[in-house]
Amino acid sequence: MSDAFEFECEPRKRSGTGGSRAVRRDGWVPAIIYGGDEEPMNIKMKYNEVLKAYNTGNLIDVMSIVKLEGKDQRVIGRDIQVDPIKDLPMHVDLMRVNAKTRVTVNVPVRFLNEETCPGLKEGGVLNVVRHDVEVVAPATEIPEALEFDLSAKELSDTINISDTSLPKGVEVTITDRDFTIATIAAPSGLKSQEAEDDDEEVAPDEVPATEVKDDDAE
Repeated sequence: MSDAFEFECEPRKRSGTGGSRAVRRDGWVPAIIYGGDEEPMNIKMKYNEVLKAYNTGNLIDVMSIVKLEGKDQRVIGRDIQVDPIKDLPMHVDLMRVNAKTRVTVNVPVRFLNEETCPGLKEGGVLNVVRHDVEVVAPATEIPEALEFDLSAKELSDTINISDTSLPKGVEVTITDRDFTIATIAAPSGLKSQEAEDDDEEVAPDEVPATEVKDDDAE
């Protein structure tokens, strides 16, 4: 909780397009907070706080604290609308959560010991198939990342979801297969050499003997 982002918020009296524009002109970001046992509420968040959280990846699918009307409420950002040209926050959806709330979120993957990975030391390339994984987790215990140890991975090895230990209470949403997170791909030069070696092993096509017909034979 000590690392959670905190947002100073205020109720938003005017809704709709006009109200949202007025809020933005005053240096706020319009937002809505919903969930729990309370009714949805239109609020406004300080622009600089939202922008910092957005740029550092600490807004969506991350638990934070909203300071509103003298109370601290734990929330998770569920959606953000951004300006299509400037890529700046325009509106935020927040969901109230507590220790019993379970949410579906995307958690980024993190690779450990790349510097000692045998496959990478041989010139292999880490080919990341999934940069994040969808999981169901307690709202107050969302993992910062799923970690994968590469210290024993060789050239052409595959890193699967089973190669990480999920925190208690966290489950992946895909349960029917051990899906791929990344591979240690062979470098292009090695691939070219292997292809040449394969070509050399292929015997040249044999030309079938042509039947010669003797015109004098009857």
